[in-house]
Amino acid sequence: LRHRWADRADVEFAGRDRIDLADPAALEGIRWSGYDTIVNAASYTAVDAAETDEGRRDAWAVNAVAPARLAAIAAEHGLTLVHVSSDYVYADREGERREDDPLGPLGVYAQTKAAGDLAVAAAPRHYIVRTSWVVGEGRNFVATMASLARRGVAPEVVDDQVGRLTFADELARAIDHLLATRPASGVYNASNGGEPASWAAIARRLFALVGADEGAVRPVTTDAYFASKTGIAPRPRHSALSLAKLEATGFEPRDQLAMLEEFVAALPSA
Repeated sequence: LRHRWADRADVEFAGRDRIDLADPAALEGIRWSGYDTIVNAASYTAVDAAETDEGRRDAWAVNAVAPARLAAIAAEHGLTLVHVSSDYVYADREGERREDDPLGPLGVYAQTKAAGDLAVAAAPRHYIVRTSWVVGEGRNFVATMASLARRGVAPEVVDDQVGRLTFADELARAIDHLLATRPASGVYNASNGGEPASWAAIARRLFALVGADEGAVRPVTTDAYFASKTGIAPRPRHSALSLAKLEATGFEPRDQLAMLEEFVAALPSA
């Protein structure tokens, strides 16, 4: 969003150094009446750490309590609240997740995100944007796999979790579209388009893109991958999101493999 809205004089950005949502006092002293819209892209996303005592406290503070306070602020001042949520909130079953599918969060992270969604829905003007498998700047699955491929490492990659990547630029474009077109308030799934794929299938495609042997990617089940680890949060097996509702507003999601190719091409070669 910083990149997409960089030239807009009517947009003000606030990072954690200015508004730390884990701090109950962080939202005090702000003149909210001077704004029209709040976009909450902050989230506690350390899904395994959320299973610890400290992580649980932080996850609830950032993912549930803070969105509830933002919803109250939005309602009081007549603001639109955009809240970025997660595929983890849905019940895990085969097929694509629709916005009206039942919630079924399994781990602490998922439960806190679901609680945040319910709180945000109380704001009269809101967009809850549920996304999955986000790839942006910094450490991420794509950058890690590209590095392994270029170093000749043969990784084990989960092949029984299926979904679509969401590149950060595409998520920002979807949020920008919702605010520009102003469809009815509610939940909107947002990710890249194209055929759903497993993490292992995406890794194989990535290896091929950098000129490595895609056969080096060793598929493994989620249970086998985490067999020797403790304190692991449940992962949904089916993360593909139905994009029909967002597409009905005029948004055309870009294919995940096309954006994967562009993203990999822009990564440093070393």
